Amino acid sequence: MKLTVASQMPIEKVEEFLRTTEHINKDSLLKDGYVVEVNEQIKGCFVLSTLEDGSYWLKQLYIAKEAAQNLPVLLETIIVMVKGMEAKKLYVHSHQPVVDILLDALQFHPQKEAITVNNFSRKEGNWWAYDVS
Repeated sequence: MKLTVASQMPIEKVEEFLRTTEHINKDSLLKDGYVVEVNEQIKGCFVLSTLEDGSYWLKQLYIAKEAAQNLPVLLETIIVMVKGMEAKKLYVHSHQPVVDILLDALQFHPQKEAITVNNFSRKEGNWWAYDVS
């Protein structure tokens, strides 16, 4: 598994990947995102959005079904990345029970209230936070 800043990846390769999924915001991916390569092919991506208090929001996270076994390692890698960015917290909004289980196992903490972030209105799902520092 290899991570690359999306804006540094050849655009043709990013667009080829984006044709395999409909839920990824291309502009957001190219601005603040990373792509996940497995065997030289993009199989996933994520977007880290900076929040004003020195925290980060894992705004988007996608991994193809055939590469899903890499999800735990990918989440651990993202945690290491934000530690290197000297973040205070990493927030994640999960809408899948299996991701909730994984976040709990990785020592994320469920949040009682929704985190207020720009233009995000999804009501269902759970917010989680990881104390980085």
